[in-house]
Amino acid sequence: MSGAATGQHEATLADLRRVTEAFWPAATAESWDRVGLVTGRDDRPLRRVLLAVDAVAATVDEAIALGADALITHHPLLLRGVHTIAEDTGKGALLARLIRADCALIAAHTNADAPAGGVSDEIARRLGLHGTEPLVQGAPPAAHGAGLGRTGTLPEPLTLRAFAELVDGIMPRTVTGVRVAGDPERIVSRVALLGGAGDSLLDHPAVRSADVYLTSDLRHHPAQDAIELARAAGGPALVDVAHWASESLWLEGAAERLAEQLPGVEFTVSELRTDPWDFAVGGER
Repeated sequence: MSGAATGQHEATLADLRRVTEAFWPAATAESWDRVGLVTGRDDRPLRRVLLAVDAVAATVDEAIALGADALITHHPLLLRGVHTIAEDTGKGALLARLIRADCALIAAHTNADAPAGGVSDEIARRLGLHGTEPLVQGAPPAAHGAGLGRTGTLPEPLTLRAFAELVDGIMPRTVTGVRVAGDPERIVSRVALLGGAGDSLLDHPAVRSADVYLTSDLRHHPAQDAIELARAAGGPALVDVAHWASESLWLEGAAERLAEQLPGVEFTVSELRTDPWDFAVGGER
């Protein structure tokens, strides 16, 4: 998608950084996160931008083939410390290719999870939830109503199986699909959700009081503990989707917003699946 060119100003990387900071302020990211510009120079012309969940070989190839001047990813390439960017390392090879191609790299991670129109907000919108609120209200300078995750109510109660099918319908295809823990005939109405990895909030009061918790990357022991607690004292059913799938839904809206602010720049959303799993065998349905 692209905006119509207006005026004489040629957009630069500095303009993209200004707009991304306005939409997703770095100060609202979690303290452990690493967001913003990874590589690039402010005065470089900006004509094409690719958006993707991950900076991996496939999306870097795509950005370079597109002639993109910048790649915006949700996941930071340098989230964890590295001590070398030698080209015989995975991250070093990616950075070297981006730099040689004059393609900047920008990450918008937890700062893009929390706001209106962010990752969790977009999942809630596609599910049609009413009365949505953050699971965890963001600390200042986050705007009111911004924060991690969302809670809300379905337009009408559904069985857990029907809810899982609704979730499956809004998510892109992955090998692991939608995994569910709970009675398929249980009626659910109140939903708690968190795009990306969410077992850290299994004990949150807003999750415990929901009928179902939708998230990703639920590990064996935290999920098992939550299920046993729900049996003993009440609690939510669990719906687990692929991490990449839950966060990919945000990209389209992000590209549209960026295009509105930077007319004349072409924004493209990657359609590549960067979920790490290629196939599965022997699963029970």
